[in-house]
Amino acid sequence: MSLPIPLLSVSLITFFWIVAGLLAMFTALSVVVLSLTWLERKLLGRLQRRLGPTRTGPMGLMQPVADALKLILKEDIVPTSSEKAIFWIAPVLVVVPAFMIWVTIPGTENLVLKNLGDLGLFYIIAFSVVGILGLVLAGWGSANKYGTLGGLRAAAQLISYEIPVIMVVIAVAMLAQSLNMVEIVEKQGSYPYVLVFPLGLVIFFIAGLAEVGRTPFDIYFAESEIVGGPFVEYSGAHWSVFFLAEYINTFAVAALTVLLFLGGWSGPFLTGNWEIIWFLAKVYAVILVIFWIRGTFPRLRIDQLMAFAWKVMVPLSFYAIIITAVYLFYGWPPWTLTLMSLAGLLVVGYAIYRRFAGPASQAAQVRARYQALQSRSGQ
Repeated sequence: MSLPIPLLSVSLITFFWIVAGLLAMFTALSVVVLSLTWLERKLLGRLQRRLGPTRTGPMGLMQPVADALKLILKEDIVPTSSEKAIFWIAPVLVVVPAFMIWVTIPGTENLVLKNLGDLGLFYIIAFSVVGILGLVLAGWGSANKYGTLGGLRAAAQLISYEIPVIMVVIAVAMLAQSLNMVEIVEKQGSYPYVLVFPLGLVIFFIAGLAEVGRTPFDIYFAESEIVGGPFVEYSGAHWSVFFLAEYINTFAVAALTVLLFLGGWSGPFLTGNWEIIWFLAKVYAVILVIFWIRGTFPRLRIDQLMAFAWKVMVPLSFYAIIITAVYLFYGWPPWTLTLMSLAGLLVVGYAIYRRFAGPASQAAQVRARYQALQSRSGQ
């Protein structure tokens, strides 16, 4: 049974606009990735007392374009012993979820490709975990033992840090009484959630860094550890797809941080059609913090990374759920949730400080006893 001509025309027009919207979103995200690569190299150059890219275009602005062209034109080598189908499909499984979550991430109240309503946060979390499969298949399909080990490390890390992310998202949904991204931003009209729930921001931001494999959580593809991880056999356009997915996910983590905790597109000075500027300003401010962390902190070992996830982040995320539930059940004023959040952060921060400062203090005590014995023997 064929559709009537008017209905067929409407369906074709709807399909055309969906495709046009997806192409526009992909183009915008590609431009964002180019800007992030330039910004990161410039900022790291400033932190390390060097210039960064300067020769290709004014202030090196064309350097990301030159890098992209180099990767696209570079020879794409496929190992003879690899599983060809898996080797080819793995990059797609990594980049498609990174791209598709942006279907429902709003830039402003009206600037969103498809507002899924109360399925918004659920859709984002559900799609974001699919990329883990792509990393495992990338290592397995390469027929390389180091690639396989890197894929397994990636799965262990991402699954571990996915738990705190999900728990904090649940806590924010409890506060806003909604999974709709637009409603969550509107509920922050009087005060952003970072003021009442700073613990959630810290957990989400740190776990988000681990989810996208940014320093200091970039262990599963660390060259000093396992010669490139699941990407060791990839080159050219295939490797650039993983690179593209990493930066799209970094931008997504920054955007979700802004939407969930920093008031989204709301601001004291810019309103109306200028809301997107306020949103992008906040997102790029968060991204600068991410880049600053890369230039400041050393990489964790795999045992430290996993211990931090299961001994610190997961219990802290459950604590966040408990204090949010208590705050909502008893109807306490917002400052009580702030105090409970800060108390949790202070206790955990002090425990981590004692853990890392312990060996140094013990060494200082041994040195002091040795010096005391030396002075006595000298007398």
